Amino acid sequence: MKKKKEVICENCKTQSQCCRLGAWIDLEEAKNILSLGIKGADFFHLEKDENFPSGYKVGTSYEDEPCVFMTRGGLCAIHKISYDFKPVTCKEFPYEDGELAPIARYLCEEVKAKHKKKRKRAR
Repeated sequence: MKKKKEVICENCKTQSQCCRLGAWIDLEEAKNILSLGIKGADFFHLEKDENFPSGYKVGTSYEDEPCVFMTRGGLCAIHKISYDFKPVTCKEFPYEDGELAPIARYLCEEVKAKHKKKRKRAR
């Protein structure tokens, strides 16, 4: 069996690229983040989803906009205050349930680069 290569975010030169569409996070995480008092903090599209611990998820962006917590400098405003408050979805990206997330090849520069190399070799 072929060993999977791990994506190491610290090696990425454009770490904020993965935040350009926001994320789905658990409603309880959102409530905790709001308690931080981050200016401009907001959540969108409350939806019922049994895959999230609270049974609900909310988005950190409106439509296809960047995450509202991404600062002008490309850093996560939540992470700057406390990594402990950073949503699980964000901490785990580009993985989802232990596997590369389907959207990772569009948002993650490291995954994109590996995907392009595979396609070139296949030709």
